[in-house]
Amino acid sequence: MADGDGLGEAAIAAASPASAPGLSPSLGWRERLRAGLAGTGASLWFVAGLGLLYALRVPLRLCENLAAVTVFLNSLTPKFYVALTGTSSLISGLIFIFEWWYFHKHGTSFIEQVSVSHLRPLMGGTESSISEPGSPSNNRESETSRQNLSECKVWRNPLNLFRGAEYRRYTWVTGKEPLTYYDMNLSAQDHQTFFTCDTDFLRPSDTVMQKAWRERNPPARIKAAYQALELNNDCATAYVLLAEEEATTIVDAERLFKQALKAGETIYRRSQQCQHQSPQHEAQLRRDTNVLVYIKRRLAMCARKLGRIREAVKIMRDLMKEFPPLTMLNIHENLLESLLELQAYADVQAVLAKYDDISLPKSAAICYTAALLKTRTVSDKFSPETASRRGLSTAEINAVEAIHRAVEFNPHVPKYLLEMKSLILPPEHILKRGDSEAIAYAFFHLQHWKRIEGALHLLQCTWEGTFHHVSVYPKKEIPFFIHFTAGLCSSTAMIAFLTHQFPEIMGVFAKAEHYHHPGPC
Repeated sequence: MADGDGLGEAAIAAASPASAPGLSPSLGWRERLRAGLAGTGASLWFVAGLGLLYALRVPLRLCENLAAVTVFLNSLTPKFYVALTGTSSLISGLIFIFEWWYFHKHGTSFIEQVSVSHLRPLMGGTESSISEPGSPSNNRESETSRQNLSECKVWRNPLNLFRGAEYRRYTWVTGKEPLTYYDMNLSAQDHQTFFTCDTDFLRPSDTVMQKAWRERNPPARIKAAYQALELNNDCATAYVLLAEEEATTIVDAERLFKQALKAGETIYRRSQQCQHQSPQHEAQLRRDTNVLVYIKRRLAMCARKLGRIREAVKIMRDLMKEFPPLTMLNIHENLLESLLELQAYADVQAVLAKYDDISLPKSAAICYTAALLKTRTVSDKFSPETASRRGLSTAEINAVEAIHRAVEFNPHVPKYLLEMKSLILPPEHILKRGDSEAIAYAFFHLQHWKRIEGALHLLQCTWEGTFHHVSVYPKKEIPFFIHFTAGLCSSTAMIAFLTHQFPEIMGVFAKAEHYHHPGPC
């Protein structure tokens, strides 16, 4: 089920004259003239080129040159045409293979991408809107684009595992790496964003850690962290790296994070006192704030994994109160999972009421947790046969609608919750509404669905009855240039074959075609 408010706003926007392209009343005559000239620019250049060519036909001796070309073509043998068409077929075949490979790897056509990115600006094309910078329509478009970006971008998994204490155990057992290079590269970028700033060169230990976060080799990163601690025993980020990557148990990771917390709080208080002295000090405060929030969050996750759930909940609540602007870190998703483990469903509902807001980016954790709470009230007594006889009650309708909303947000989750697809270790980054988010959610929340009697049964009935036959992955249309190069390769290969087998007949066709189109002169 779609969101009614969203559909209403979309319908109003579509029906409004101001929202239609080209009908905005705020556009002046200059903007309309500029838009018209941009649309006819290509045609004007084409006509001007033809006129210039016609005017220079005598100085350039076009008729004589064309006659010479005609004589040359008439003297060519069929072998030349076989070689020409065969070479054309080979080149177009290579282009076709490359286009097909590029499309399967990147999901777009290489030729179209180059045309849009490089050739269109040279030809005067533009993709920008002609709305005024401060106009309401431009503001609405910017807000819509920001909302779409928040739903489509790659996010850091708020429940990501510890590399040393958890991911490495998988490597020990299987001999395989659980994380992709792309995922680890995104984490390296996150670490450089969160844990470094422009003034790191002022402190030798921070300079070493800045290089450590860029290292690809884990032993090199760990070695750099120890070097930073030799220069400064209170380097909080060095303890963070060791807790994440060297600690082989959660207990060891927690011990190192506590050392990091002690050093991080000292540095944070010092940065607070100096924050107004210069922009560099403000940058240091932002970096030290990120470090402190990260440490406390990971300490809460250590407590959760070690069974001290109430302690974890307290740390998360205090963290959210102390740093309310950092809601984009999605600490509330850690809190939701811990509260579900405590079966504190009233507290879970209170968190949802605060963060399940239309102005905030949605997530599978929020949507499916809301569905779980509504399912919990009716799942133990739900029966499809009984519901088909008497109809759905109000509570059952609310539960079904909540499941519909969750499945529409991320249709990949039910197969993992119903154990129709095998779970794997969740990645460090997830794509909102994608399969990676579904894996991360089900990995931690499947136990909460199993704990509530009948919840998975109601989910299965609702999902199979409504969404089971809906294609999750819409097929991408094959780009035009793949069709074009395939057709060009096939046609030229066929012409080469026919010219080689029947040179006299193809020669007759070529001459007949030439006599039908002798040229303008």
